[in-house]
Amino acid sequence: MTTETDGIDPITLEVLRNQFESAAEEMGQTLIRGAYSPNIKERRDCSTALFDAEGRMIAQAEHIPVHLGAMPEAVDAVTAFDPKPGDVFILNDPFRGGTHLPDVTMVSTLAPDGEVVGYAVSRAHHADVGGMTPGSMPAGAREIYQEGLRLPPIRLVEGGEIREDVYSLVLANVRNPGERKADLRAQLAANERAEARLESLFDEHGRETVLAGFDAVIDYSHDRIVTEIGELPDGTYEATDVLEGDGVTDEDVEITVSVTVEGDSIDVDFSGTGDQLEGNLNAPMAVAKSAVYFVVRCVTDPEIPPNHGCYEPVSVEAPEGSMLNPEPPAAVVGGNVETSQRVTDVVFTALATAAPDRVPAQGQGTMNNLTIGARDGSFTYYETIAGGFGARAEKDGMDGVQVGMTNTLNTPVESIETEYPLRVERYAFREGSGGDGTQRGGLGLERTVTVETDATVSLLTERRRHAPRGVAGGADGQPGENLIDGESVAAKTTVDVEEGTTVTVRTPGGGGHGDPDERDPEAIEADRADGKCEDR
Repeated sequence: MTTETDGIDPITLEVLRNQFESAAEEMGQTLIRGAYSPNIKERRDCSTALFDAEGRMIAQAEHIPVHLGAMPEAVDAVTAFDPKPGDVFILNDPFRGGTHLPDVTMVSTLAPDGEVVGYAVSRAHHADVGGMTPGSMPAGAREIYQEGLRLPPIRLVEGGEIREDVYSLVLANVRNPGERKADLRAQLAANERAEARLESLFDEHGRETVLAGFDAVIDYSHDRIVTEIGELPDGTYEATDVLEGDGVTDEDVEITVSVTVEGDSIDVDFSGTGDQLEGNLNAPMAVAKSAVYFVVRCVTDPEIPPNHGCYEPVSVEAPEGSMLNPEPPAAVVGGNVETSQRVTDVVFTALATAAPDRVPAQGQGTMNNLTIGARDGSFTYYETIAGGFGARAEKDGMDGVQVGMTNTLNTPVESIETEYPLRVERYAFREGSGGDGTQRGGLGLERTVTVETDATVSLLTERRRHAPRGVAGGADGQPGENLIDGESVAAKTTVDVEEGTTVTVRTPGGGGHGDPDERDPEAIEADRADGKCEDR
């Protein structure tokens, strides 16, 4: 495909595509190996990608969906400053290319022969970037100034030399600056790896062939995605779902979407969604786009190489000043982690009629953000805790996995207890938490942690009142629950605790798919033996 236009034969195209993706993966491996914080080196809460000189994504590592789909906005923000060879920009401002403040992005020019031909991008969730609470994930923030240090695009490296003034400014405004410095160095190393790999590709294939390969892989993905979209039935599909409060109020907040499939394009319109919120569940437009791109990828062929070509046929609109396109100084830290999940759910629901076999029952629909830290900056633990995946048309939902816009690992118990003054008392599946159905929803988890010093605990969670819904007659999964010293607390909570306090997070199970009476009897017996049924 596209070989006559760009002069790339199919074999060379496939070789280059894999090499571009390999370069992005090597960036990620370099970042993970070089990082000091468990959040990056253990949980792998980071993402890497390659872009061309026009700011189009060429290839990405298989990392965090909410990071990757929003990255083009970061590159666009940086290119406005006319980057030169040897420049590295750092940013996290959600209104200037970022997502939320803990996600720090580095954009480096790629100029292996002295001319900028592209950009290397790394984005990592740092365990603290300042703000009103340790971990920079406060449940009650009402403006972005409370959430941490805000960095518009600024050169951290200029002409190959680190700007120590910028570095010092960043490190002076975060807790545990030693760990932050090491993680930032790891991001720099990851981006440097990309330029080394691109230089080797120039040597192997020639400069013109590699640059033509940039165009060719984008065209290839575009051709495949429009073919897939063209097979969906034309029409306008609508859906509404809710968030359980914004951290200031517990009242439900509606997200409404209208998805129009017309020919080989998809238009997603959030005009029915309300104004920006007083609390922190506002999501920058880049986050809303990222969630939509993820869903479109899921209802089409997931083997299509993810790059700019996949995004071109998809348009996303949300009114300025709405919760999905907020204006400064809106608080946004929960929008990236929780609102993104609900956007994913509501767009899936809208497309369920168009692609019923591709849309699962609802998964846990939350990242279950748990942050525990000391105000003196001596430690900050951050975790997103897995839960139930929604059942699919032909398969049960997976147990205890990350769902939707996140794709991290868990922090091993050994690492938690070594790195932090925390003790894990319980970490187990929640029996019977997945919804019944012809295919069962996946199980949620329960994690109980004892805090062995005075600390601040922040919880940003969802699906505590509204259970993940089953489809096609399947039952809902169980909602989650948060407890401190055995007492239930709100879905969004920040509280100071004393030494010896226990924090328990029970994550939601996934919804079921299909009539439970039609489930295979042998599968039911296996469910009872495995603790997936409450009546075992």
